[in-house]
Amino acid sequence: MTLSALTDVESAYAVQRIGVRTRLTAGARIVGRKIGLTSPAVQRQLGVNQPDFGVLFDDMDVTETPAAYRPPLLQPKIEAELAFVLAADLDVEQLDAISVRGAVDYAVAALEIVDSRIAGWDISFADTVADNASSGWFVLGAERLSLDEFEPREIVMNMAIDGEIVSTGTGSACLGDPLNALAWLARTARDFGAALRAGEIVLSGALGPMAPLRPGARVRSELFSGTQTLGSVDFTLEEQ
Repeated sequence: MTLSALTDVESAYAVQRIGVRTRLTAGARIVGRKIGLTSPAVQRQLGVNQPDFGVLFDDMDVTETPAAYRPPLLQPKIEAELAFVLAADLDVEQLDAISVRGAVDYAVAALEIVDSRIAGWDISFADTVADNASSGWFVLGAERLSLDEFEPREIVMNMAIDGEIVSTGTGSACLGDPLNALAWLARTARDFGAALRAGEIVLSGALGPMAPLRPGARVRSELFSGTQTLGSVDFTLEEQ
């Protein structure tokens, strides 16, 4: 199925909400949101020019999930991100990079395994919105980072698969600052009637190009600030 003819963004998000309600009715639990298409490199890869957002469900967090219990994937790709965990609701009128900063409890290095129901990733913007922003799984690093310790826009990322660097990027590649991405999401989610809440995880968007993910691949991403390693995250896609 393709939704390439669907160009109305509000309609695409309406389709997404139907999918979210279906998952909730089946017993899934929302644990956060994801921002997609924030990096110019990823926008070029997919031929789009604006960000979108989707919902994170509890079974998408495979940080500690044994391979046999992970949801199925169709055509996965992987990208490295900075994730925020919120300490406060973001439902006020003034939502910008400064105001949302105070709502962040901590940040962690993250990997997002994106996926698509559209064959060959031949997608329009409406396709990815309706497909819950091409969400699949996500993995969170262990090191919790206070925003007093670093500036998100200044971080540098590298991601390796089987020891070979396949993606590099910076915080400034994410809408100029991952906090700008968080502010965009907070405003957009509020305006759609589903404001961000304390305790939610927010994947703030890719810091560099995504890469194909094959069975057996060992992935490691590291975040740096100058010469200091801020955090890392590892993931292996086990053979099925």
